[in-house]
Amino acid sequence: MSEPKRLFFAVALPDEIQQQIIHWRAAHFAPEAGRPVEAANLHVTLAFLGEVGAEKQRALSQLAGRIRQPGFTLTLDDAGQWLRSRVVWLGTRQPPRGLLQLANLLRAQAARSGCYQSPQPFHPHVTLLRNASHAVAIPPPGFSWSFPVNEFVLYESQFSRGRTRYTPLEHWQLAE
Repeated sequence: MSEPKRLFFAVALPDEIQQQIIHWRAAHFAPEAGRPVEAANLHVTLAFLGEVGAEKQRALSQLAGRIRQPGFTLTLDDAGQWLRSRVVWLGTRQPPRGLLQLANLLRAQAARSGCYQSPQPFHPHVTLLRNASHAVAIPPPGFSWSFPVNEFVLYESQFSRGRTRYTPLEHWQLAE
C-alpha cells in the first residue's frame, strides 16, 4: 500500500512571469520581511486536497479530466498580507469568471470525495512570502502581470531537508 500524498490543484505561472515576480519581490520587500517562496513554487491554488491515498487520487484525477471549460487570462495586479497566517500574497483585483468556476468545480469535487475544504471564500493568490512576523509595506498599485491560463495541474507537496517542493503529477488542458 502506497503512502498518502499531500496534493492540491493549481494554476502554474509561466517561467517568465515567475522570474519577473521574483525580481519585483526582491525590489519591494526587505529580506527580513519573510521567507520568500521559491520561483518554481509560485502558483495559484485552486483546491487543496490534503493527504490523499492512491485510490482517491485516481478518482479525483478522473473527475478533473471531465472538466470542460474555456481557458482565460489571469491578471495579477493586487497584493496584501494576511497577518494571522503570516503570508504576503499577490492576487487579482478582478478574478476572471473562468478561474472562479474552475476553483469551485474542483473544490466541490474534492469535498464530495471527502477532502476537507476551507469554509473561507476562495481568494485566488500567489504566496510571495511566508512567516512574515510583522506587517510589511505593500507596494502601491501599478504592478501587473497577465498570462493566458490553458491548463491546470495536480501537484504533490513534499517537505524534505527544510524545503518544500511542489511536483506536478498531472496536467489537464482547458478548452480553446
